[in-house]
Amino acid sequence: MFRSLSLKRSFQTHLKTLIHCSQPPSPPPLPFSPIRTLSTVSSSSSDSELRKYLGYTALLIFCGAATYYSFPFPDNAKHKKAQIFRYAPLPDDLHTISNWSGTHEVQTRHFHQPENLQQLEELVKESNEKRAKLRPVGSGLSPNGIGLARGGMVNLALMDKVVEVDKEKKTVRVQAGIRVQQLVDEIKEYGLTLQNFASIREQQIGGILQVGAHGTGAKLPPIDEQVISMKLVTPAKGTIELSKEKDPELFYLARCGLGGLGVVAEVTIQCVERQELVEHTAVSNMKDIKKNHKKMLSENKHVKYLYIPYTDTVVVVTCNPVSKWRGPPKFKPKYTKDEAMQHVRELYKESLKKYRAREITTKSPDSNEPDINEFSFTELRDKLLSLDPLNKDHVMKVNNAEAEFWRKSEGYRVGWSDEILGFDCGGQQWVSETCFPAGTLSKPSMKDLEYIEELKQLIEKQEIPAPAPIEQRWTACSQSPMSPASSSAKDDIFSWVGIIMYLPTMDARQRKEITEEFFHYRYLTQAQLWDKYSAYEHWAKIEVPKDKEELESLQARLKKRFPVEAYDKARRELDPNRILSNNMLEKLFPLSDNV
Repeated sequence: MFRSLSLKRSFQTHLKTLIHCSQPPSPPPLPFSPIRTLSTVSSSSSDSELRKYLGYTALLIFCGAATYYSFPFPDNAKHKKAQIFRYAPLPDDLHTISNWSGTHEVQTRHFHQPENLQQLEELVKESNEKRAKLRPVGSGLSPNGIGLARGGMVNLALMDKVVEVDKEKKTVRVQAGIRVQQLVDEIKEYGLTLQNFASIREQQIGGILQVGAHGTGAKLPPIDEQVISMKLVTPAKGTIELSKEKDPELFYLARCGLGGLGVVAEVTIQCVERQELVEHTAVSNMKDIKKNHKKMLSENKHVKYLYIPYTDTVVVVTCNPVSKWRGPPKFKPKYTKDEAMQHVRELYKESLKKYRAREITTKSPDSNEPDINEFSFTELRDKLLSLDPLNKDHVMKVNNAEAEFWRKSEGYRVGWSDEILGFDCGGQQWVSETCFPAGTLSKPSMKDLEYIEELKQLIEKQEIPAPAPIEQRWTACSQSPMSPASSSAKDDIFSWVGIIMYLPTMDARQRKEITEEFFHYRYLTQAQLWDKYSAYEHWAKIEVPKDKEELESLQARLKKRFPVEAYDKARRELDPNRILSNNMLEKLFPLSDNV
């Protein structure tokens, strides 16, 4: 931003100079009658005309030269030239921090990475005394950038140790900066693993805990429910230890505290025995899903549905422990990986001919373009969508190709839970995920399937260029009151539904158009579905409205679902100077300045 402002100001100054120089001084009033001037031809008149045209010529040459030297050629230009205006270099101490999808970004001079608890405690204390911002940020994977703050951030990537493992109790105490994959790898030797996983493994434990992240399985709670104790470094009260026995009310509130109550330094997690799982992928349809839905939820440890918009295809993915008696299933895939990818590859070649006539799908010997056969399915889907991402007919073709891919990918896969439960989410994207009650495990309300049916009808009626998949997962409830799946009834289950639009290009104009279309898509789902099904967005995916009335409506809505007063009270007590807050937290939960 600083660079663009510098260029803009320089250009405005240069433009004013050109305008000033190009205007000749006004001649003094003539002492003779204008009638005489028209009837008399003098030598001074011809000299004036000559000077005028010479002036125009000089101005034209000067403007051309100024334009040439003012705007730099791209790096691959065949010749170089002097540049009068250059971008001002960014200061060395200015850090640019963005989330993984590149949808949110801040620049800050204060990005701290303490190496141990003592350094973290000193940093929080000093920042509080100076009233300097210190927003906790994890791996930056949250789609909404909930951990970003221009004023300053603290990241615990250097506090990533496994502190203690109790093999008998199946618990592990870790520093909050450890990443999920690193944690899982380090406790393998103890025969332990986490109860459940989100789609990816790069999150820091502190971050995945604070936003209420989840995996899938109607019998398994969100990840915050796996935490049995935690160490919180607060601005006002220093380091406090919380658990079900030590200040249980604050413990449950802080487990999903959005980084606003303190910096999570350590957590103790209840683990389970490491085991092999059998993943079964099958293609179904909504009619059959309705018949078997209750059985699916109750008989599978992990289950999720992937819906393909503009088709009746539902991809059902279940994961269960390998049977000790029968062993892994014996299954020979009907199609090879190349056969499963064939339809997608053919569509890509056809689309290239249509959208990029100059490009040849066959590689030339000196081409650096990867072979089409080297792309994974998600990579090829991104390339297909990038050709015309907002054309509904084109997106429908891509969706149909995806449905065919899944039909030819049916089968089984066996592996350890930390290997099986991941999911390739594709490239950069906008995503909105909502959570809503779906009855109980013994008596599902079927509201989860009704939600999907209405959503798909909305997409088709509004002709939204919605790519696949619409992902639906389930969890048991959480005792953390700020969790979207919080409930006092232990047998309640919740459904999580995610809609998506990919950002398969770095072209700024195209990304802006996709962003506008996605927020229109999200707005339509919000208007038609959220209140009807008591749906609330995932904390890592909620977006703050720019419109004042929409923001006030969101604030009021959050107060109906969550204990906002108790949360704000805890913020005032633990962080009275709001050093842990950022713009998003202040907008969602505004605190009165006179408190």
